[in-house]
Amino acid sequence: MEQNIRVGIVSYLNTRPLIYGLQRLPIKNEIELIEAYPASLAEKLKTGAIDLGLVPVAVVPQLPKYYINGHYCIGAVGDVASVALFSEQPIDQIKKIRLDYQSCSSVNLLKWLVKHHWKIEVEFIDAKDESYINGIKGDTAAVIIGDRALAQRPNFKYIYDLAGEWKMATGLPFVFAAWVSTKKLPDDFILKFDEANAYGLQHIDEIAAEHHNGVYDLKKYFSVNLSYELDEDKRKGMAKFISEIPTIR
Repeated sequence: MEQNIRVGIVSYLNTRPLIYGLQRLPIKNEIELIEAYPASLAEKLKTGAIDLGLVPVAVVPQLPKYYINGHYCIGAVGDVASVALFSEQPIDQIKKIRLDYQSCSSVNLLKWLVKHHWKIEVEFIDAKDESYINGIKGDTAAVIIGDRALAQRPNFKYIYDLAGEWKMATGLPFVFAAWVSTKKLPDDFILKFDEANAYGLQHIDEIAAEHHNGVYDLKKYFSVNLSYELDEDKRKGMAKFISEIPTIR
């Protein structure tokens, strides 16, 4: 290939199994890895700054044309642990929710749950920086995603796992991010890309040990909370969520 394919990856622990092989197998010579948080990656795909990205599926309706590539994703069949609503109060006493500025799919999922599952009236507040976490007090809750969410788990009485709540509401798994491109990529490249993703899933123990942080059991996180295969049920869950986005206020 004449030019390396620019691949956007998420700067969270949850992506480490998928990028493990991309950093080690021969495909590494065909790609340029560009790391950012989810909402930023979505913008990079929309503007053409990356060719392929592990982007929030909520961005899909905003793309004039898109391709879901390969057979892997960032998904969950139950509680994901790292995407949650944190609060000092139970859900029916929450009046305000601060929204994680790093998020795209999770914020839309939260709004869907508020409207269709919990059926509560709240005020949404867009966060601008990390200080928003300090605002979780009284009847004000907040959505936190990624590694920061894992770190906050011991600090709050009420934690509503968004993937688990989606499963409870719909009976379907949730897909937070998939490998999306706006142009069709060569079939032989996607085959090698899939093989690299699979390679990482065969080395969960090594990846968990490499990134051990003492905050959360990463072997459990990678093998129980997260589910990486983009199977038929996840595709159904993803399609339902994408179809519901226009109903989200």
